Amino acid sequence: MAGGQSNMHVLSALDGAKTQWYHFTAIIVAGMGFFTDAYDLFCISLVTKLIGRVYYTVDGSPNPGTLPPDVSAAVNGVAFVGTLSGQLFFGWLGDRVGRKSVYGVTLLLMIICSVASGLSFGHSPAGVMATLCFFRFWLGFGIGGDYPLSATIMSEYANKRTRGAFIAAVFAMQGFGILAGGAVAIGITAIFRSRFPAPPYAVDPAASTPAQADLVWRIILMFGAVPAALTFYWRMKMPETARYTALVAKNAERAAADMSRVLQVEIAKEQAEVAAPASGCPKCSRPFGLFSWEFARRHGAHLVGTASTWLLLDIAYYSQNLFQKDIFSAIGWIPAARTMSALDELFHIARAQTLIALCGTVPGYWFTVAFIDVLGRFKIQLAGFLMMAAFMLGLAIPYEHWTAPGNQTGFVVMYAFTFFFANFGPNATTFIVPAEIYPARLRATCHGISAAAGKVGAIIGSFGFLYLAQSPDPAKTAHGYPAGIGVRKSLFVLAGCSLAGFMLTFLVPEPKGKSLEEMSRENETGAAEP
Repeated sequence: MAGGQSNMHVLSALDGAKTQWYHFTAIIVAGMGFFTDAYDLFCISLVTKLIGRVYYTVDGSPNPGTLPPDVSAAVNGVAFVGTLSGQLFFGWLGDRVGRKSVYGVTLLLMIICSVASGLSFGHSPAGVMATLCFFRFWLGFGIGGDYPLSATIMSEYANKRTRGAFIAAVFAMQGFGILAGGAVAIGITAIFRSRFPAPPYAVDPAASTPAQADLVWRIILMFGAVPAALTFYWRMKMPETARYTALVAKNAERAAADMSRVLQVEIAKEQAEVAAPASGCPKCSRPFGLFSWEFARRHGAHLVGTASTWLLLDIAYYSQNLFQKDIFSAIGWIPAARTMSALDELFHIARAQTLIALCGTVPGYWFTVAFIDVLGRFKIQLAGFLMMAAFMLGLAIPYEHWTAPGNQTGFVVMYAFTFFFANFGPNATTFIVPAEIYPARLRATCHGISAAAGKVGAIIGSFGFLYLAQSPDPAKTAHGYPAGIGVRKSLFVLAGCSLAGFMLTFLVPEPKGKSLEEMSRENETGAAEP
């Protein structure tokens, strides 16, 4: 029997394997990178307020200090740039040398840099911010590598019946990261508030930020390393995926042995058949690479679809996610900064963001896990984009109504629904589908490219809308920012991005119920090469 045939025997056994305990272990181990990613993203948006108070308060100012726009952009931006770089680099490397070979490196980077971010040192605000930015870049680099590697590993381990739910569950670890970030921030702040009570800024500006506040943000950032460190050992013990070993390394016997060890699948018959070399396959044509006409013909439109939908989703998602604390302030959910001490402000923001996560963000992830293999990726993504646009328009059109006294709760409910349908929608599916539709030899690379496009969207959403959403009245803008178009018009722009994502979803195929080899067409003539 030809080597290509026997490879397919091994993989069909994997597709038919029943769900086992190892699958759930893999979800936890693979999901820790996303836990750390979400924890860090959630916490940095909290602690920037506190860092502004600690390092940038001006004596005699009527309001507490805030990070200057360029510093705020750097602190938030370097992690995004690091993530984008890591997605491209580790995606490529995972296809070149194997998923397992580089999988531990990404987690180790996250652990070291989470701790180092909290240890940021320097005698001046500039020194502390420079070291914080340095370590946040490398933290992002490790997080970025986890996107293509975790998605690819989970898709290649899973059987075709529940593959979507398993990849979605890895991504849903972000929900636990968000809740952990909120719980840690609330808990640490509560402890320090009780030990070191402080008056509001308006009463005593100097005493409103106790010296111990500088420890609070550091402890919160360092806590992100704990869950990642706990799973490092198991990540290093994971074998290479059978699909990589069989299709890329061309060693079906080793793939069968690895799979039998971790998934208790018997493949003795197939192992015996792995005798003939791959060159014995009469139908196999010369392999094609990423920049070939053959790849463009088979998967070019797919790559445009997965990259563009992820980019548009992240423009909408991150523009709201990173700066929701400012929206809460604008509608009166969080008191004015000068009426609170530094730790009071952190506590209020953490509580508000955790409530939104609990009601809107986290349930959406698990709705995706429950329904993705029932409804399919395509329908969930289409409906998600459409509902995001609908709720954003529902916020934007009667914006004056929502911001009037007494209507804030309705605003928050509508706002939570945009996050619910992002997570029970394109935020999950844009991560899942690129791990299912490309050839094994290019799978991590193409996922990395799609994810990097998403991170470009995150950068646009974060920084573009940080400036864009400022009030058109220069007197009402945040300190140091030019006038923008305001929150209402920004919501219209974001609704437009969601509708564009809806249209571009039609470029992406539906992988539900199909094997990875059917979707990538690796069971046809030709195979991908890097």
